[in-house]
Amino acid sequence: MKQFHDRPLDASALDQLFLQARSYNGWLDREVTEEQIRAIYDIAKMGPTSANMQPARLVWCRSAQAKERLAAHALDSNKDKVRTAPVCVIIGFDADFHEQLPWLFPHTDAKSWFEGDPDGRVEGARRNSALQGAYLMLAARALGLDCGPMSGVDLDGVTKEFFADEPAVRADWICSIGYGDPASVFDRSPRPGFGRFNRVA
Repeated sequence: MKQFHDRPLDASALDQLFLQARSYNGWLDREVTEEQIRAIYDIAKMGPTSANMQPARLVWCRSAQAKERLAAHALDSNKDKVRTAPVCVIIGFDADFHEQLPWLFPHTDAKSWFEGDPDGRVEGARRNSALQGAYLMLAARALGLDCGPMSGVDLDGVTKEFFADEPAVRADWICSIGYGDPASVFDRSPRPGFGRFNRVA
């Protein structure tokens, strides 16, 4: 196994992933292909989750019809962010993720850890699917794309619209992906210095 811990990313990579990356509100008229979508997922899935539970369930709204269905559940200020994006992904979580653990985490009987604890499964699924969504954004940026994450949607409506046949799955947030229009971003909001919210114990 290759070791990368002594090989930090260079400044341009850090700029692309974090320091100069922005959340976009508008998009250039450039396509995001299904090949790119699959490449994003193939990177993001490698990020760690508890017991490799992989609870995120993703719907990639790429067609005009799918984006319109999703936009119908967005706040008015977010509707065009969905409609005009090349793709908008719904990040949901599966509260019955434990059913997949026999093959996802075959080292032990991890499924038994979560049986009989539906509230604990929801907590774990929500936390770890949020991690997967963050990995997804970083993967998209690493591949030269931009992101526009949003929580301003009717999640109950999105869940019914896109996960009606999966009763254990719930939508949690959405993220538009494409080539961001620089004119759609405003000045970066403040970021706190280390001393504001950190302690070294």
